[in-house]
Amino acid sequence: MQPAVCRILDANLDRAREGLRIVEEWCRFGLNSSQFSDECKQLRQELASWHTLDLRLARDTPGDPGTELTHPQEEQRSGLGTLLQANFCRVEEALRVVEEYSKLYNPKMGAAFKQMRYRVYILESHLLGYQRHQRLAQSYLYLVTSPTEGLFHVVEAALQGGLSLVQYRDKDTADLDRLETARQLRQLCHQYGAIFLVNDRIDLALAVDADGVHLGQQDMPIAIARQLLGPQKIIGRSTTNPEEMQRAIQEGADYIGVGPVYETPTKAGKAPVGLEYIRHVAKNVSIPWFAIGGIDVNNVNEVLNAGAQRVAVVRAIVRAEQPTLVTQYFLAQLARVQPRTTP
Repeated sequence: MQPAVCRILDANLDRAREGLRIVEEWCRFGLNSSQFSDECKQLRQELASWHTLDLRLARDTPGDPGTELTHPQEEQRSGLGTLLQANFCRVEEALRVVEEYSKLYNPKMGAAFKQMRYRVYILESHLLGYQRHQRLAQSYLYLVTSPTEGLFHVVEAALQGGLSLVQYRDKDTADLDRLETARQLRQLCHQYGAIFLVNDRIDLALAVDADGVHLGQQDMPIAIARQLLGPQKIIGRSTTNPEEMQRAIQEGADYIGVGPVYETPTKAGKAPVGLEYIRHVAKNVSIPWFAIGGIDVNNVNEVLNAGAQRVAVVRAIVRAEQPTLVTQYFLAQLARVQPRTTP
């Protein structure tokens, strides 16, 4: 039994170290994060300290039938998030195997790997949440969908134009249909590295593992939404005046919507807030915020000149004949008002 146990430990220690190195490379070169890079490196070094010579000598690569096994999903990744999650799963599974089999080899090793596995769970949660919020901070154009024929084509065309933030909004369709649409939109967004949020419905966001939710003033309190979704998901809140703005920030919203700036059928019966509220928010808000409501290619520069640096649109893209070109136009105008960074 002992040679087989040693081979199992050797193979899974290698697997865990390889997976962590893949995650570490992104933390180092993709995120430029010394914090996450150091944690990955420390975990790898701890793994190496348990990867002793007797375990390595038990290796029998030519006689291992597993070297010929593969799966189509291993040969492709739909996006960076999928790549990172796949390797976190690889590490966590390997650590669990080591934890169990090391009880037959060295009980102290089993206890150490149990704690190590929990550290990886925490690292995964923090890293994926960090990536979401970093992506939010870098997103300036926000597409809020409305039920329309060819919705997936429109969204993909906008994503091809550089869109990085999508909200699925549909208040009337049956839940089963909404669930399937949300699943497909999430997959599409993640394929392009974009954030996918769900309007109002926390249950739907949880069901499809969306990146977060957008809540109206009459929806779930942010504190409860945070308990349900966890600390790493994104929560946005609609606001129409300075009081709602301040309350949303105090409650912990990750971003706020500001509007409706102009009259829009999406918010039928709601008076537009105009550009004055935009000017107020521009002077008083440090978290990401998006001007929304009736914004299109004809008036977007008025909104930007009032102080907005991010906008959310619905009909301007959903009903566009060429969603990719319209998306690129909006992004070009938004790029004009972004603060310049010193090289």
